[in-house]
Amino acid sequence: MTSTVLIVGAGPTGLTLACTIARAGVPVRIIDKSPAFHRSSRAKGPNQRSREVFADLGVAAEFDAVGVERMVLRKYRGGVPLADAEIFAGAVPTPSAPYGKGLGLPQWRTEEILRTKLAEYGVAVELGCEVAGLTQDEEKATVTLTDGRSIEASYVVGCDGGRGVLRRTLGVAFEGESEDEECMVIGDVEADGLDRAYWHQWFDEDGAIMLWPIPGTTSWQLQGTTEHDDQGRLVPPSLETFQRLFDRHARLPGVRLANPTWISTYRINVRMAERFRVGRAFLAGDAAHVQPIAGGLGMNTGVQDAFNLGWKLALVAKGQAGEGLLDTYEEERLPVAAWTLRTTDERMRVVREAVKEAGVGTEVVVDDAATTLGVGYRWSSLACGGETAGDRAPDAPCVDAVTGRPVRLFDVFAGPHFTLLGFGEDSAKALADVAGECGALVRTCLVDGAPGEGLADPEGHARAAYGVAEGREGLVLVRPDNHIALSVAADRGADVIDCLRRLGR
Repeated sequence: MTSTVLIVGAGPTGLTLACTIARAGVPVRIIDKSPAFHRSSRAKGPNQRSREVFADLGVAAEFDAVGVERMVLRKYRGGVPLADAEIFAGAVPTPSAPYGKGLGLPQWRTEEILRTKLAEYGVAVELGCEVAGLTQDEEKATVTLTDGRSIEASYVVGCDGGRGVLRRTLGVAFEGESEDEECMVIGDVEADGLDRAYWHQWFDEDGAIMLWPIPGTTSWQLQGTTEHDDQGRLVPPSLETFQRLFDRHARLPGVRLANPTWISTYRINVRMAERFRVGRAFLAGDAAHVQPIAGGLGMNTGVQDAFNLGWKLALVAKGQAGEGLLDTYEEERLPVAAWTLRTTDERMRVVREAVKEAGVGTEVVVDDAATTLGVGYRWSSLACGGETAGDRAPDAPCVDAVTGRPVRLFDVFAGPHFTLLGFGEDSAKALADVAGECGALVRTCLVDGAPGEGLADPEGHARAAYGVAEGREGLVLVRPDNHIALSVAADRGADVIDCLRRLGR
């Protein structure tokens, strides 16, 4: 039996993709080679843009309930605390950006929330499914598993990580560089006696150790320098090596590390797939690009890959767009991945140099770019007109013109549809024309129209966000992933219809 979309890999990227496709009513399967769901901390949570993605998918409250916004770094030298730094200190929500800060939470919790949401659509992750190979023709792709089973699908997406099988099966080069050996040990441990209000960072001239309190647990994520034997060989990490590292740098003899639930090593990789699409197969997340951890862009870039690809697969599968729409995934996300690699590689260099100064920690690489709110696609063939086409579509607080109920534009955008905003009473005709011609593909929303219609913009936040001056009219077409497709005058409804009819054709 052929599914519409098969997703290989059930991490944050694969689960975001599955939720995006499933909510559009398109059949999807998601498999993972692991025999059970992991409980390791890994990525530390969504940034500001990924929080917007998760809000659109309807899980903002779940993330808010378990995540922590405030993250304070306490930096030490020689075991002595020297300075504290709060990440995004003073950042607050604005009318156009509802999340001033990212959220701290372990990756397993992110995945748990997304799996629960996916289950609402009747989809469950299928564990113990390891890919052995892939073949495809003009009608379908067939994935074979190591146990001899096969799964047919119209499209297959590899979200199976940097070491995933799917990219290798497709013969796609993974270009870039990897450091010769591991530069860090990492794990999840318990540590009584440490203040959980801080991300503790001990940096000395001969090494370092960091302990981040994992929200909602009694555990800490440990990161530290590697240990070598007298022959220069890496000593495999263990609770004992963690304790030696802690004792050397923290100098807190009363604190004992215990109950390790995850122990691993980290090697810096800066690599990107030369292609993100091969026929009916796609790559996303770490399967498409791996980058240094500095700045926390890894998981977030994968989540945003998935949100970009998901609506396109859904529209093509439903016959609402042509096959060519799928080419825009690589067109848009490959340059973003390249930017991410350049940015994180430079930030890794910066942080390695910066922490040589006493009192300085990983905060040196956290800035506005880390929010990814500025990531857009102005170069894209889907940027149909207007100087902001391709940019992220901003939020704005409005009011229901009938009930007086507060309504945010992001509430209007949420879902698998395009949204056409019409500013001013004269845009009403274009909204009606587009709705009549394009049906379920687009929802229309009148802003500042006739009394008692659509949304009122009493404080002018929506007009300011979209550059439509008071008393002027205009149309703004917003994509399902909340990027601007088109911005034109109120009498250019035909341009909107043409843009939607030409999707992928």
